[in-house]
Order: sequence, then C-alpha cells, then structure tokens
Amino acid sequence: MFSGIQEILLILLIVLAIVFLPRITGRRQTPVANGRGRRRPYLKFSGPLRLAILGSIAWLFLAAVYFEPWHRDLPPYLYAGAGPVALFWGILWIAAGFRKHRKKPRV
Repeated sequence: MFSGIQEILLILLIVLAIVFLPRITGRRQTPVANGRGRRRPYLKFSGPLRLAILGSIAWLFLAAVYFEPWHRDLPPYLYAGAGPVALFWGILWIAAGFRKHRKKPRV
C-alpha cells in the first residue's frame, strides 16, 4: 500500500502530532501578575540548536532516500545515516553535562 519513504513520512507525521497536538489543544496560559505569560524554558531554543535539529532531520531523510533501507540492507543506513546523527547529539549531550557541572569562580 505504501512505499518505504511514505511509511517513514507517515511515522514522522504521527510523532509530530503526538508532540504538538496536546500543546495546540491544551489550556491557554493565564497571565501572571507582571503581565507576562508563564515561562517555558524548555521551548527556548537558540538559533544554532534549531539549525542542528533541522540539519539532523534533513541528514536522516537524505540518507534514507539514498540508502533506501526498506529495500536493501539496514546496516549501511545505520552507519552513514543514523550513526553520525547519534554521535553528534551524544557529543553535545556530554559537553552540556560538563558545562553544567563546571565549578563557578567565586566572586
């Protein structure tokens, strides 16, 4: 019924719906006394982080189109597609942990 790329896009659409639909249909924020809405620190992404997320998604998509893991062997796609993305985000995660727990100089 579906070809391989359509299945991947359908799964991506389902995941995006699961993530964003509750936020869209949820309760609206109630303003706080200072006139500003509730703070959402988990939604504040910097420009480079947004670019890295978009680049990761694009890399996975292009690698899937090139390697066609649904028709051929899966390992080449995992090594050249998902592997570099996982390595990149793993390094960023480790670096963020070191930055978070670095001793702050005393004033």
